[in-house]
Amino acid sequence: MNNTPMVEARGVSRTVPGPDGPLMLLDAIDLTVARGETVAVGGPSGSGKSTLLGLLAGLDVPSAGDIRLAGEAFSHLDEDARAARRGALCGFVFQSFHLVSDLTARENVMLPLELAGADRPGDTADRWLERVGLSHRRQHFPPTLSGGEQQRVGLARAFATRPQLLFADEPTGSLDHANRDRVAELLFDLNREAGTALLLVTHDDDLAHHCRRVLRLEAGQLQHG
Repeated sequence: MNNTPMVEARGVSRTVPGPDGPLMLLDAIDLTVARGETVAVGGPSGSGKSTLLGLLAGLDVPSAGDIRLAGEAFSHLDEDARAARRGALCGFVFQSFHLVSDLTARENVMLPLELAGADRPGDTADRWLERVGLSHRRQHFPPTLSGGEQQRVGLARAFATRPQLLFADEPTGSLDHANRDRVAELLFDLNREAGTALLLVTHDDDLAHHCRRVLRLEAGQLQHG
């Protein structure tokens, strides 16, 4: 069994220029997510949750500290190398869905599979759309889908590449109560079936407590419970 952490941050800080000098967004964060582990990072708006997720996913780089992905150096790679490694190992679910509006639901799910050079991406997309209950909507474009349906397409897209690590940024934040519960249940069902490590950032305490471990960010500092 591989005991190498899926993602590991050591002393990670993020500072940006401010009108009165440098502004510390994240302060010396230490965090490890094991393979298959589910971890939620909660905290109020502006506490640094999305900044932390972006750094761990290699979408940005820390001002100080080190991030490793699947045991290998990650944060010090150049942007293209980070993108390649992220594409090979990670999936994403976003609050605002980030579907391509002029592609059908099926084509949106196919997109990361095609970029990865997967065999028969259409067949895989069809299976995942069936799994999230949207086979009948596969030829529909995102603007014609409800918010809940768009996020279910987002889940199908995220899991279709069989990622080892899933990043979820406020995945139910844009949904009404009924759709929030349905998407949350589906997210954790799919994650259990896939055995994927999950790093979830949310201000929703109910959603956070679906995870095995719940941490909290306050003013850029991670509180380990």
